[in-house]
Amino acid sequence: MAVSPVLVIKVVDNVSVNVRARLYDDFAEHNIVLNSVLAYWWANNMPPAIKFLELFDSVIKRTINEIMPHKTLNLKYEVKANEILEKASEIEITLISVVADDVGFKIDGGVVSLFHINKIDDDFEPKEFETTFDQSIDTPDIVLKKYLEMKES
Repeated sequence: MAVSPVLVIKVVDNVSVNVRARLYDDFAEHNIVLNSVLAYWWANNMPPAIKFLELFDSVIKRTINEIMPHKTLNLKYEVKANEILEKASEIEITLISVVADDVGFKIDGGVVSLFHINKIDDDFEPKEFETTFDQSIDTPDIVLKKYLEMKES
């Protein structure tokens, strides 16, 4: 019986998001420290929900590449928010599937809920927003070569 790689996503006290990939005894782990990235996005008038999703994709890709170098990562997840993503102050991400070069990952703790990620006006009235992202993210050849070299050493 083949062992499936595992992707573990965990939110720690609305302070950080831990992303960990494991295959047999090999693992890679990265943390997104929310107060640091939120402060940067706020200071630069960037929409935190959108920027978080971009960072989330990137951290998952990097983490998996460190244990299993791959060309294409297919990510599918559902996002619920209290407003359109440009204005949302709360988001919930539910990972549906993670596949790296046709190898599916078992997802453990695949729900990320973040609160107070954007400043809201006193007259803010939530409008439920929901969408699904189904994307394919390629690793550039030069980057893939580096991950393969790191894996061999």
